[in-house]
Amino acid sequence: MDDDDADWNRRVRGENQIQRLDRNWSSLLQELRVLQTGVQVLTGILLTLPFQSHFDALGTELRVVYLVVVTASIAATALLVAPVALHRLLFRRHRLDVLVTGAHRLALAGIALLGVALTGIAVLIFDVVAGTTAGIIAGVLAAILFLGLWVVQPLVYRKRPDSK
Repeated sequence: MDDDDADWNRRVRGENQIQRLDRNWSSLLQELRVLQTGVQVLTGILLTLPFQSHFDALGTELRVVYLVVVTASIAATALLVAPVALHRLLFRRHRLDVLVTGAHRLALAGIALLGVALTGIAVLIFDVVAGTTAGIIAGVLAAILFLGLWVVQPLVYRKRPDSK
């Protein structure tokens, strides 16, 4: 598959491997810029919640949900910022292939954990505002939304025949 991709890029785009890696890195950076800001703001807000006066009113179950959410958000932040550290450590080492592949994997894992965090936030908010049943329904719907848009739809598009 990678050879087919390289051949296609050479034939259609006129790119060599380094040009393709540069383009892939640039695209990945644009995506990460959007994700990094959002996940950092989300994590910052979540980190302040235990210090709010009404946090003590949460029951044990919602505290567990909160801890899962904040853990997923912190991990997503770490994974989505990690490509920057990877780039800094590989800077001028001519390892663009490792950088692009590694950053791609880190971004996928970070997006998955962001989905977990956002699903858990839906559970927390709906449970506090409208009750446990509403929280469960909101969590299930959020999980379906993220899985549908972030996993199923891309995999369906990926399996479609290429329009080479």
